Amino acid sequence: QLQLVESGGGLVQPGGSLRLSCTASGFTLDYYVIGWFRQAPGKEREGVSCISNSGFSTNYADSVKGRFTVSRDSAKNTVYLQMNALKPEDTAVYYCAARRYLCSAYIGQYDYWGQGTQVTVSS
Repeated sequence: QLQLVESGGGLVQPGGSLRLSCTASGFTLDYYVIGWFRQAPGKEREGVSCISNSGFSTNYADSVKGRFTVSRDSAKNTVYLQMNALKPEDTAVYYCAARRYLCSAYIGQYDYWGQGTQVTVSS
């Protein structure tokens, strides 16, 4: 069974950091682009970041640029999202998703999704 599992979410104060993990089971992530998305209550799911299958190409939403860093570890079959200088507006459920070939901002173009992990930024 092909599955993505996110972990690492939690409650953090403004200015704090979290590292999210996206681990695959049943398939290798080496052939897949991985996107990170988030969905806040009452809002649409939005793209946060994406990393190419090689790891050489990354992109970020303007709202997180300079604060978030995406990376991947092939040996662990895992993609990470390091989130620093967190703000209350970063509060959302964060999802990772996989697709072949190229990053995309369209959620319908991803083939596999994790169940999401809650990130809450509050004092």
